[in-house]
Amino acid sequence: MQQKVIKASQFSLVSNIFLFIIKLTAGILSNSIAVISDAINSLSDVLTNIAVYFSVKISYKSADLDHQYGHHAAQPIAAMILAIFAGVAGITVIRESIARIIEPTIQDVLIFPVIVLSITIVLKSVMSYYFRIISKKYDSPAVRALSIDSLNDVLSSLIALIAIVVSTYNLKYLDGVAGILIAFFIFRAGYHVAKENIDYLMGKAASQELIDEISNRAQKVNGVLGLSGLRSHQFGNKYHVEVKIKVNQNHSTKDSYKIAQEVKELITQLPEVADVFVHIEPYDEKNNN
Repeated sequence: MQQKVIKASQFSLVSNIFLFIIKLTAGILSNSIAVISDAINSLSDVLTNIAVYFSVKISYKSADLDHQYGHHAAQPIAAMILAIFAGVAGITVIRESIARIIEPTIQDVLIFPVIVLSITIVLKSVMSYYFRIISKKYDSPAVRALSIDSLNDVLSSLIALIAIVVSTYNLKYLDGVAGILIAFFIFRAGYHVAKENIDYLMGKAASQELIDEISNRAQKVNGVLGLSGLRSHQFGNKYHVEVKIKVNQNHSTKDSYKIAQEVKELITQLPEVADVFVHIEPYDEKNNN
């Protein structure tokens, strides 16, 4: 699992470095703010990919004395870095785009920028699909952020492509307008990534579906007479679960502990769960208390 997620981040890094170089070259040749904006977007992707790559490696490290619950939060932190980069890049693009609307500087359309943007659209579409599959399979918020970002890159490159072609019809100010639109997509990507990963970092509770599955598993264990409480909070891309089970008050400590361990083992088999804390409550079956 770790190698698949790391491979996805490496693929994204190499692809974005390639796209940044060819888009920057195309932007300089055409003097198009739309294409240059798209290159800036790719540069922010490169910086983010570096953060994602290291965060993925860190997140799979085992727990240690300084991080006794593991390093799962590393991936959401990297995704938040992506959101911050998106905000900075968007502001830069808007500032320059407004200047280009006031004083257009785009050159006549060149075949190279059109080819570059077309390549970007195809490659980013493939990347978005690939990252979405990997993120769902391995529940990786960092790779999910790359999928969202890649999809927004498709839209921004499409806008840049349209702008650079339409600008030849004595509508050169549209290049600056396209730059502002691209900034919108950069901001949009950052917003969605930040919104999702704030939940990871704030310890959001598990979905009702997962809670029901945990409850069902706990009550399947022989000796569990019911549940008196069940709580969960998200830690990185995993959940910590606290469950209170009722056991016969006449059970020995050893038997009660064995029941609790069976509950814990059954729940931790769920891939979404990192750890389970089982509390034992003595229960009087005769008096129902």
